[in-house]
Order: sequence, then C-alpha cells, then structure tokens
Amino acid sequence: MGIKDTPREKIPWYPTIHEDKCTGCRTCIDFCSHGTYSWDEEKNIAVVANPYNCVVGCSNCRPQCPGEAIEFPPLSILKQFQ
Repeated sequence: MGIKDTPREKIPWYPTIHEDKCTGCRTCIDFCSHGTYSWDEEKNIAVVANPYNCVVGCSNCRPQCPGEAIEFPPLSILKQFQ
C-alpha cells in the first residue's frame, strides 16, 4: 500500500510545538494555509489543533518559527508507506 492509498490518520506526519520555545508570534498560524494550527487563549501559544490537515512531507512552517518551537518527525518514517 502506497502513501496515497493510506488513510491520512494512519500517517504520523504532523508538527509538534514545544510550548517552552513558542514566543506567541502566530507566524505558524498565519503561514499554514491548511488550518493545522490554532491559538490557545489560556496559554497564549500556538497549538497543533488539526494535525491531519498537515500535508504529508511538508515542514515549511518550521523554518518560519523564530523561536524554533516547531518539530517534525524524521522524513524516514514516510519510507514505510512507499
């Protein structure tokens, strides 16, 4: 079964935000057009609200984060779906 044949929820590709590094700039929210992120009013940080909205293999938001708070799994995890 290839990656295109695998249900999105079975592919563990999505960002993690390290709360201690998030500066609250909202850059990731503004940058991601897929609605992966949202804002946590209580903590005043971005959160990964819709992880499966993240495009598999995309990590373009990571270098946008000035606090280097966004982490993705290694690309090697996607090899199992080829």
